[in-house]
Amino acid sequence: MRYAVLGTGVVGRTIAAKLASLGHQVAIGTRVPKATLARTEPDGYGNPSFAEWLAYHDEIRLETFADAAAWGETVVNTTSGVGSLQALESAGAANLAGKVLIDIANPLDFSQGMPPSLNPVNTDSLGEQLQRAFPEAKVVKTLNTMNCQIMVDPARVAGEHTVFVSGDDAGAKQAVTDLLVSFGWPESSVLDLGDISTARGTEMLLPIWLRLWGALGHAEFNFHIQRARISA
Repeated sequence: MRYAVLGTGVVGRTIAAKLASLGHQVAIGTRVPKATLARTEPDGYGNPSFAEWLAYHDEIRLETFADAAAWGETVVNTTSGVGSLQALESAGAANLAGKVLIDIANPLDFSQGMPPSLNPVNTDSLGEQLQRAFPEAKVVKTLNTMNCQIMVDPARVAGEHTVFVSGDDAGAKQAVTDLLVSFGWPESSVLDLGDISTARGTEMLLPIWLRLWGALGHAEFNFHIQRARISA
């Protein structure tokens, strides 16, 4: 399978590397590949630059959003929520039409400082916004309620736990479920919440998730907030 992963942050890198390790062909999409590769310094928390990371993953290609989406059979959105609509507009509606669009992003709004709020929230969701903006895509919301390392290696958390899927297309949700099983999630742990409007609930888990990080230690909280912010 050819996967286009949109977003060069830590979430996109983690998902792309996992997909490649499973034998899939993977392209990562970004706005301007040359600019992405030109940033060679580590980020403020020590994560290597994308160029350095890519040097160790030469099986993964770097493309523009549009070229990656056109090439991919399935598209994965790991951009920052505030920029997801713009990124997918750059990818192009025609390049998304008929394809499963896995949405992992959360609509974190940092405009009022820390901790971030959600926008949209309660009566709408990012997942729904993407489905309305790209009606010919098959949007499935999943994996947005956990750290990216858990996304691809659920055994890091002991015991039974659950991953949610939301979407309007039953076939697309089954395809995503099959992918999650290949990541190590038991099929019994994949809970289909219903149509794409149920993404409101999973996105609204983020405020308590973020506040738990804060309660458990501000340094760790700030670290993971920054990881979320750079996932575009």
